[in-house]
Amino acid sequence: MLEVTGLKVSYGGINAVKGIDLRVGTGELVTLIGANGAGKTTTLKTLAGLIRPGAGRIRYDAHDVTGRAAFRMVQLGMALVPEARGVFGRLTVEENLAMGAYCRHDRAGVIADRERAYSLFPRLAERRRQFAGTLSGGEQQMLAIGRALMSRPRLLLLDEPSMGLAPLMVQKIFETVRAIASGGVTLLLVEQNARLALEISDRGYVMESGVIALAGSARALLNNPQVRQAYLGE
Repeated sequence: MLEVTGLKVSYGGINAVKGIDLRVGTGELVTLIGANGAGKTTTLKTLAGLIRPGAGRIRYDAHDVTGRAAFRMVQLGMALVPEARGVFGRLTVEENLAMGAYCRHDRAGVIADRERAYSLFPRLAERRRQFAGTLSGGEQQMLAIGRALMSRPRLLLLDEPSMGLAPLMVQKIFETVRAIASGGVTLLLVEQNARLALEISDRGYVMESGVIALAGSARALLNNPQVRQAYLGE
């Protein structure tokens, strides 16, 4: 579904991504791990059309989408859940979900998907009339994921969904990510909790200083001594 070759991204005189290759097959859950500043978020933003690459190619669903605008990528079926969640604080939960479906015109389908988001996150249903800015961090993360799903993505990009959340909420978010993948959505996940991410993934990449340092099956990376020492605290 996604094939990235030779991707380079620079801004402010910094070479953030230095010619990486990665791929995500249809139906896969692939994790990208690495230390802060490795270039993971920049990579996701570039894939989603928020940053223009300096070099390289991005192919999505067999089409060259290099440099396409973000709203075009949403129309093509790719959605990003950003690192800082990015909810619209002065809109209600329900209005935030509606914003996720801005490019759709099937009203009945939108309503059905909104109810599906509420069934996935019952807490959002309880707070549907509440302003998003008053939600807890975990609730805002649920809302950000639910909003992205409202566009009916075939490829979902998740940037650090567990960041800053309490352990119980982290567990809930990962259960949800697994459920989304089981429902047929392809996922590319950037996550600081390397162990949890790899445990639910098919494959993984390790990014260091703008390059891909390691790649392989999730099981192989979990058992890799370098990964265990650097990212699993062993």
